Order: sequence, then C-alpha cells, then structure tokens
Amino acid sequence: MARHLITSAIPYINGIKHLGNLVGSQLPADLYARYLRGRENEVMFICATDEHGTPAELAAAKAGKPVAVYCAEMHEIQAGIARNFGLSFDHFGRSSSERNHVLTQHFAGKLDENGYISEVEERQVYSIDDGRFLPDRYIEGTCPNCGYDKARGDQCENCTKQLDPTDLIEPRSAISGSTNLEVRSTKHLYLRQRTLKDQIAAWIDSKTDWPILTTSIARKWLNDGDGLQDRGITRDLDWGIPVKKGDRPWPGMEGKVFYVWFDAPIEYIAATAEGADKRGAPDSDWRRWWRLDEGADDVTYTQFMGKDNVPFHTLSFPATIIGSGEPWKLVDYIKSFNYLTYDGGQFSTSQGRGVFMDQALSILPADYWRWWLLSHAPESGDSEFTWDNFQQSVNKDLADVLGNFVSRITKFCRSKFGETIPQGGSYGPEEEALLEALTTRIRAYEGFMDHVEVRKSAAELRAIWVLGNEYLQSAAPWSTFKTDPEKAAMQVRLGLNLIRLYAVLSAPFIPFAADAMLASMQSDNRNWPDDVRTALEALPAGHGFSVPDVLFAKITDEQRDEWQDRFKGIRS
Repeated sequence: MARHLITSAIPYINGIKHLGNLVGSQLPADLYARYLRGRENEVMFICATDEHGTPAELAAAKAGKPVAVYCAEMHEIQAGIARNFGLSFDHFGRSSSERNHVLTQHFAGKLDENGYISEVEERQVYSIDDGRFLPDRYIEGTCPNCGYDKARGDQCENCTKQLDPTDLIEPRSAISGSTNLEVRSTKHLYLRQRTLKDQIAAWIDSKTDWPILTTSIARKWLNDGDGLQDRGITRDLDWGIPVKKGDRPWPGMEGKVFYVWFDAPIEYIAATAEGADKRGAPDSDWRRWWRLDEGADDVTYTQFMGKDNVPFHTLSFPATIIGSGEPWKLVDYIKSFNYLTYDGGQFSTSQGRGVFMDQALSILPADYWRWWLLSHAPESGDSEFTWDNFQQSVNKDLADVLGNFVSRITKFCRSKFGETIPQGGSYGPEEEALLEALTTRIRAYEGFMDHVEVRKSAAELRAIWVLGNEYLQSAAPWSTFKTDPEKAAMQVRLGLNLIRLYAVLSAPFIPFAADAMLASMQSDNRNWPDDVRTALEALPAGHGFSVPDVLFAKITDEQRDEWQDRFKGIRS
C-alpha cells in the first residue's frame, strides 16, 4: 500500500466559488484521491478555506458582519457545497485555526533564526480618508501591463501579472473608493527568497516529470528580468496571524499580521493536524505525513492548483520549507491548470461573473458537472464552457452511452429472467474479444490516471463504456433469447457484471452515479479490476438486482436555452 498526500489550492473565503475554481484545483484533486483509494492506497486529501487577508475583510464589511463571524459562516457554506459536489476531503480546514497560527509563527521564527528574514523599511500607500495603510488588495486601479481597470494591488486577474500597489495607474481605495492617497513609510518582514534561489532552482530542475505549464511558470519567475525577488510576508491588517518569532514577540512588528500568502500554504500542514485533532489522534498521526524524520519519507505528495497559484507553490512555499532547515515534506508533483472561461470571458468571484457552485447544483446533480468539467479540464490550454457543449457532452456521454447501457440490460433481464442474475451459457469468441479489449482499455485508463492526465482518463473511461454498448448491440441478447436462452443468459450476466465494473471504474469521475449502479446491483464490491475476467464474475448467477431510476436525464433544448439566458455571466 503506497501513501499519497494530496492538497488542493485552498479557496478564498470571500464568497461561493465558481466552476473555474472547482475544475482548477479541488475537483481534479478529488478525482485523483478517489482513484488512489480505489486502488487501495493510503490517501490523505487536504483542503481548507483561506480566511486571512484583504478579501476576507472586504467581504465581511460588505456583508455587514465581523470578519470572524463571516469567515465561520462562509466556511460552513463552502464545506457544505463541497460535500454536495462529492469532494472527498479527509479534512477541510480553516487557515484561521490555532494550529495554523502556531505553525506559521514557528516557520517565521525558524526562517529568522537561519538568516532568511530581513526587516525592510518600505513606502506604502496610505488612505487619508480611511485612516490606514492599504495593503495590496485594498487598492484597485488600472493595470500598467494590460490596461484592465479593476486590477488589484497585488495582481491583475486579467493578465495575471504580479503587481505592487504603487504600480497601479489611478489607484483608489477598495474600502471607500477614495483617491485621497499618499505614500508613507512602514516597516515589514521579507522572506529572502533570492538567497535560496540556487536551492530552489536545483529542486525544480530535478522535477523532470512536472507539467510544462508548472515548470515554465516557475522558471519564468526564477529567471526573467531581475529573477526571483525577496517577498514581503507581513501586512498592516487587523485580521490575520499576529507576527511572532515562534511563541515570542517580534519587536517592531506589533500590530502587524503575516501576509496571507505566507500562512495559506502552511495551512496544508495545519489542516492535516486539525483533522487529527478532530479524530482525537496524537500528533504523530499527522506528522507522519509531513515530517521526513517521522515517517513521511515514503509519502508521495501531489498538489493541484490553477496556474495563477503556481509561483507561490513552486517558489515561496518551498522557500519557507527549505529555509526552515527542518525535515518537512516538499511536494513531489504539481498539477497545474489553465483557465476555464465562460461566455467569452473569465469566471471571476470578485466580479461575480460565471456559473457558481451553488447555482450549478440548483439545476442539475453534481455528476453532470463533474463529468463535463473533468472531461474538458483546461490542461494544455484554456477551455471554454458553453451551454451547447455541456448539453451535447451530457447527452452523448452520460445519457446515450452509460445510462442507456445500464437501462437496456437491466430492463431486458427483468423482462426475460426476472430480477436475479441468470445462469447458463459460457463465453464465446465475442466475449473473449470483449475481455481483451476491456483489459487493454482499463490498463490505459490506469496509466492516464496514474499520471494525472485528466482529459485522457475521461476519454478512456468513455471508450470503456462504449465497449459495453457495442457488445450489447452486437450480441443482441433480445434476439439470442429466441433461439438460445442459455447463451442469452450468459450475455445478460456479463452485461450486469459490466454495470458493477463500470461503477468501480467510474467512481472517481461520477461517484453518485457509481453508488446508484452498485445499489442497483445490490453489491458493495468495489474491488478494482486487476483481472477483468475475475471482475466480470463478481456477481454470480442467482444474485439479485433492481432496475435503477434513470441515471442521467437528457438536457432538452428548452432547458439549455433557459439556463443560457439565466446565467449570462453576472451573479445577482
């Protein structure tokens, strides 16, 4: 049994996430976690809400609630939606947890002890009307790179260029809209990333199997222009983790908090600890996943994220880990994704553009969305969500191929043999050919899933479904039954066993439908088909079954048109 640690980029607390967020991190991470569990690996799948920084404060102010109350409420909402989408986190934590406070302060103290922290006097935007310094996201303006007029002070979400607040053209306060700003001096802590550049570069160079998207972004930040820069890790905010050296005060940093992008990745570790606390387990339970000197040396660690998060996970978080001088586990593989676009533009939480996770579930069950998003995952380039494509994919793949197969074979068996699996007959050349084809396809499916090639995995799974349909059409048990009932019984028995097999193989993609298929086969046998012949004998003659409800209803043209009109891209 191999051990796999999986983390998904933690979503900001400031509102319900859109489908682009889902497919860029949490959903493919869940796909991989479910697959690995199905292959009997030991899996720890961790995510959390990212609760610090400007987005939380601004969203809480907009909602008219104290930020701590707002974050607690939104965490419950996001956790509930995640459950409804079938996201199988082992723990869904909170970056505002006491565990993350202690760990973040610990890492800062170790970095300072090892000479990787510097105190920097810097010039920062101060809002005279608001009476406060304005960290990064409290400032909006026009991006000097692409001209986008809603760029934030840390990054332009239109072109993804990282910015400093003073780079913005015509800056304004995101709190009040005031342009009555001036630049004042303040002191902050910086992580001396440049000092660690050679170690980080050597580590990245050793990852020869990483996606090109991941390594190209990392190397761009390492080498372009002035190369890797030191990074501020503190902010003038009220909400966040207070700046300390471990458990000791940090003179001169009173009233400041750690920058959200410093503490957020540390929450991966903290959330694992939170999960252990929730189970009443000792610290050794979570440390065996994260400390090389306490058992993590045999762990494979995979991260999932959108491309905008790659720099922090390939540079800043590794710098924190390496700079600590302690034997913490570094990531082994980073699966990054491009963007999912909607209606010719970008999904955006801050701008309220696109279909959001709660809206999606209000019109269709999770598996419809899971299948489309994963089978169209933006791996090699951006993908676009269109209602036409969504309708066609659901109808052709889920309804016509998988759903049709399950419906035809169960209904035919009930009509001719009753609701028990019939006995009689033995495999012939057609069945042997099917076994061989299934074996080839399933091994290919495993290969794509092992390498986290999401779209290729989906295509291979669909091809496996198609094999069953082609066999059923060719064997035609409804015709065979008229002249050779025993042979028809064998064909039907094989078909019903295929349903169980399809449930096991499909569970990472469409877990709710997989459960429904297993329930209809009255089986809890989720054994992976290492040997296909054995797998197709799992349900013996005489085993009962039931005809399930329609697995996937087709999307009508009227529904498509209604949804296209309802979700024109602006969330009310």
